[in-house]
Amino acid sequence: MSTAVAPKGLEGIVATTSSICYIDGDAGVLSYRGIDIHELAERSTFEEVTYLLWFGHLPTAAQLTAFTAALAAARTLPAEVVDLLRSVPATAAPMQVLRTATSLLSLYDADEADCSHDSNVRKSYRLTSQIAMIVAMFDRIRKGKAIVEADPTLSHAANFLWMLNGEKPTETATRTFDIALILHADHELNASTFAARVIAATLADIHSAITGAIGALKGPLHGGANEATMRLLYAIDAASEDPVEHVRGMFAAKKKISGFGHRVYHTEDPRATHLRRMSEELSKSSGNMKWFTMSRQIELFVKQEKKLNANVDFYSASTYTLLGIDIDLFTPIFAVSRIAGWAAHVIEQHDDNRLIRPRADYVGPAYPTPYTPMEQRQG
Repeated sequence: MSTAVAPKGLEGIVATTSSICYIDGDAGVLSYRGIDIHELAERSTFEEVTYLLWFGHLPTAAQLTAFTAALAAARTLPAEVVDLLRSVPATAAPMQVLRTATSLLSLYDADEADCSHDSNVRKSYRLTSQIAMIVAMFDRIRKGKAIVEADPTLSHAANFLWMLNGEKPTETATRTFDIALILHADHELNASTFAARVIAATLADIHSAITGAIGALKGPLHGGANEATMRLLYAIDAASEDPVEHVRGMFAAKKKISGFGHRVYHTEDPRATHLRRMSEELSKSSGNMKWFTMSRQIELFVKQEKKLNANVDFYSASTYTLLGIDIDLFTPIFAVSRIAGWAAHVIEQHDDNRLIRPRADYVGPAYPTPYTPMEQRQG
């Protein structure tokens, strides 16, 4: 038996090497391939960031044009997947539908059995475009609306909003959503990415790995905090309560406030910095300051009372709501972005693979425990 004590949740354990994402939780640093997230959010697009994650460097103008065109060309779904979206109950949770549809995609992908580097890249193009299409299509189908065909002239962010809402998004909405996709594109070995790498390490195909990642993201401890944040804001608004007093009451009742604190960051989550600003700008441009004002009051109170910082989920809630996105699409939209990082990690895992097989710190009955014959067993 091992005498080592494994930390719960593997906190602080280094599980692999990677050149994709660097985080310094004490300094509040997040970078993709060494480039600070603040620079990427201010100066790049989701397509450019996805290229960076997959290929290890920023693209030239020609490379970005070709990459963007390849993503646009991949905006097609097999008829069988569209039939699935039409056949599931309208009451189905979008994350359930996304998980199932992503698995089904593998049956119609010509590269399904090929796990080579080039094949994984080709499948990454398709999955990045298809996951966005699945989320937008199912939302329209469940609401009895006609499917909106993809527009190859639009950016990834603009096309998603177009397919979701059926109208061309404003420049402000497009840029806001594009930055949100950049901020969520990767985050080192979070639960879903680690799940994807464990699956990929068995030499399973990328569709299996991404389906597993979606399954991990579906859990409320990973992907549901922004949903809970928005439900809190709705509840406070419906009751016409003061936000600070409502949260004070939650603290008194020992209830958790979603959207605060982070396992990695010990200072402000750098992604929250941008989402706070975007929530405020969208609020001003739409003439609806309610959700931002409530959020800001809660943030300042929690910071004062509990010394907790808002994380990426807190302001993404009001940002997505101001973009006209339903609450139960918040987590699927996380996947619309994180597929870029998931794909990068699966490619990296397959390129230099070793089966991920950790050990457990055994804490059960001492060995050897004698076998008890049936006639001697009690209870």
